Amino acid sequence: MAVHVLLVEDDDGVAEALLDSLDSHGHRPTRVRRGADALLAHREAELVLLDLGLPDLDGLDVLRKLRAVTTLPIIVLTARGDERSVVRGLRLGADDYLVKPVRLSELLARIDAVSRRTTAGKPAPRTVVVGDVEVDLEARRVLVGGAEVELTPKEFGVLAALARRPGTAVSRQQLMDEVWGDAYLAVSRSLDVHLTQLRAKLRRPELLTTIRGFGYRLGE
Repeated sequence: MAVHVLLVEDDDGVAEALLDSLDSHGHRPTRVRRGADALLAHREAELVLLDLGLPDLDGLDVLRKLRAVTTLPIIVLTARGDERSVVRGLRLGADDYLVKPVRLSELLARIDAVSRRTTAGKPAPRTVVVGDVEVDLEARRVLVGGAEVELTPKEFGVLAALARRPGTAVSRQQLMDEVWGDAYLAVSRSLDVHLTQLRAKLRRPELLTTIRGFGYRLGE
């Protein structure tokens, strides 16, 4: 899937290698060096590759500002590999997070994967339907077989985090970070309890799959 990629990278050597690789694989890359430029140039792009070490703005601030105004898929590509930076990047809205040096074949595969599951420039759906389960993300309302199911705020938060990515495995850490605000402050056992309660209330155990050693998935 060829896309118009905005590369936000101040290192000329890294940028040149990435631009050549993107172009040779059919993508249409555009490069800017500064965060301020990215905040303008993203309007013409379909996907953003964002370095965090920019000369004018911190890349995480750029990510936060972009996510406030666009639903474009954003992949962070950075030398910051510590766990807290990864968690914060995902929490602020990155669709993927890769640590340099990255294999170009992996980067291209990640771009394809993110592009497939993200509709660039369009708002997220208000209602997600998986089987006979309907999750209204704005009204915070859940219907199972046409009947409304009452969920606690945390139970709905877990379901909504999964429903925003139907068919995609979501890690335990990301779920805790989104629902509890910070994966470092959340108690892992709390997630297990809420998933158990959620399965019982939905009565559709086949729709909530446990990915052993990783996390959970809603739907196929």
